Amino acid sequence: MMTDARLAADLADRAGSLLCALRGEGLPDLGKRGDALSNDFLLAELAAARPGDAVLSEESADDPRRLTADRVWIIDPLDGTREYAMPGRSDWAVHVALWERDRGITAAAVAQPALGKVHVSDRPSSNTPVRDEPRLLVSDSRPPAWARAVADAVGATLVPMGSAGAKAMAVVRGEADAYLHAGGQYEWDSAAPVGVALAAGLHASRVDGSPLEYNRPRPYLPDLLICRAGWRSTLLDAVAVAAGGA
Repeated sequence: MMTDARLAADLADRAGSLLCALRGEGLPDLGKRGDALSNDFLLAELAAARPGDAVLSEESADDPRRLTADRVWIIDPLDGTREYAMPGRSDWAVHVALWERDRGITAAAVAQPALGKVHVSDRPSSNTPVRDEPRLLVSDSRPPAWARAVADAVGATLVPMGSAGAKAMAVVRGEADAYLHAGGQYEWDSAAPVGVALAAGLHASRVDGSPLEYNRPRPYLPDLLICRAGWRSTLLDAVAVAAGGA
């Protein structure tokens, strides 16, 4: 039987292929169609491959039975729906992660179909480039109000980008040094990216440094910091000062 990590990678990759094909058809309501297509595919495949597991998906009604389950797949069938629907944008992703009771996220994959990349927790990779000025990624539609103050405090360049998965994987690949978000996210936005990032040796937490917890009754995680381990203290301190004065 395929391991959980390999299953996550396979499903994220295949869902991404379906989304790329749909994108090429030039249909109206592309984002809505993509969300539904990928969600239906992932739910069907997970039900076949892991019939005893629960699922928490952005695109499905929440089933409270997940709260008593020992294994819960947390999926975002199309992270960056807005970017997916915009011609030429590659900053969208498919997230597939497994949460296990008392263990947290144990398997994760993030596919970036437009880049032809799938990052998986069982094959971690992380680059640590030397840069004169670090790159700090934020949402291009709703960056934290104090993001500029944090960037100035640590001497970083502020870089906007779509999709939580795209930003997190850019840090994993060493194309950026940190990803900072505040102002609203849900568990499916970060579960798979965090699983991959932690496996790659990066730091991941809430912006106050507290742990990221998953499969909670209300699956809301409003903020996130993913960064190279050496930047952890510097960025958390800068956030505390900037956010405290906001």
